[in-house]
This record gives sequence, C-alpha cells and structure tokens, in this order.
Amino acid sequence: MTEPLLIARGIRRSFGHVQALRGAHFRVMPAEIVALIGDNGAGKSTLVKILSGADRPDEGEVTLAGQRVRFGSPQEAQEAGIATVYQDLALAPDLPPAENLFLGREIKQPGLLGRLGFLDRKAMRAQAKEQFATLGVHLKSDRVAIDTLSGGQRQSVAIARAAMWAKKIVILDEPTAALGVVQTQRVLDLARRVRDHGISVVLISHNMPQVLEVADRIQVLRLGETVADLRASEASVDDLVRAMTSGRTEEAA
Repeated sequence: MTEPLLIARGIRRSFGHVQALRGAHFRVMPAEIVALIGDNGAGKSTLVKILSGADRPDEGEVTLAGQRVRFGSPQEAQEAGIATVYQDLALAPDLPPAENLFLGREIKQPGLLGRLGFLDRKAMRAQAKEQFATLGVHLKSDRVAIDTLSGGQRQSVAIARAAMWAKKIVILDEPTAALGVVQTQRVLDLARRVRDHGISVVLISHNMPQVLEVADRIQVLRLGETVADLRASEASVDDLVRAMTSGRTEEAA
C-alpha cells in the first residue's frame, strides 16, 4: 500500500480552558483530494493552522513524507512543500496575475539591473502563462490588476500560485464560499487538476454535496476529535451529517 504523505497524530491544542483539539488524527495520501469537515467549533481551523505553520500543537506529532516536522511559521511549511489558500486569498489587488504568482519570489533582471532591483516581468509572465496553461486556468487578461477579475478567477490565481510553490500539499480553506455556480465548478475542476498533477489537496468546506463530488476521501472532526474517515464514493450526505452531529457513521440499531 502507498504510505501516507502526511500524518498528524494525537494533536491537542488548548486556548485557556477551551480545548480546540483533543487528540485529533489526520492523514493525507499522495495525489488525493481529502476533505476536512466538521461543525463550527469542531477544530478545523486550528488543525489547518497547525498543518500550515501558523500555530503549534500542545501535544502530538506531524510527519511529512516520513519525516517528523514542527513548523515555526507558514514560510517553513511552504519550504517543506505545504501551501494554504485562505478565504482572503492574500493577493495584491493592484498587481496583475503573473506578479501575484511571484509575490515574495520575484525574478530580477540579470546583471546590474537586477542588482539595482529591476524585475524581469517578461520572465514572470512567461512562467505564469505556463502555470496557468498547465492547470487550465483561463483569465480574461494576464496584464490587468487582480481586483478587476471575477471572484472565481481570483480564486484560481491563488490556487495556481499555491500549486506552483507547494510541491506536496495545497490546503484550500472554503474555496467556493463566495462563488456562484459556474465559478464554483471551475474551482472544483481546478482542485482536481492540481491533484492530477501529483499534488495532494486538503479541502475544508461546509458544502457536503460539493465535498462528495470532488473529494476522494473525507475526514470528520467533532468537538476536537476525529470521528470518521470515509471514502467519498461510499458515503452520503446523511453519513456526513450523522458523523458531524453524533460521532457515528451508522444509525443506531
């Protein structure tokens, strides 16, 4: 059997007297879409912050590609191959898509101009165009400011950026929450293409029909604990609701 790409074991995290995670477990297999679901307060956001380097657990361990890791910052997680796309997208609204893909990783011109800080926008546009083509991202223009694009296109740019720099896992936090039907489908299709290019996708969502449509596997958190790990092809909305509300995946006899 293929070994998990990422394993989180016995993750505990408290904030004062509030126990956000009570020994949660989570695993990600190579090149899969795994959904993480749970009611408000289940601990999803806390677990994602720990996996993405924005927080640290009180107890438990995380292994990535067989190596134990303990990220001190999101930058450390990104360097290890994990990138997170939060709901605010963290895009620069006045810059075009290509320069957004290279935020913090800008390509400078060769020679003296580069040492003086001049950017090689032509090279960045060429690489961005290749990335968009690889993932099937279609934009009305690659030279207009990001804030002139539709919500779905902005989300696609953020996901393409994450996939460009995260070589192992992309975490998507409610990627379709503010999108219409057509834009939502395009983002879900993009998640599939990221997976098909060998990068695992962790999808956090409240939309259970969408989760069942796009995910390969679904893990359920309830009150800070992992209560279910289901194959999407074998689960129903009723199964997910039951696990979220009672911690069971089958009706009591």
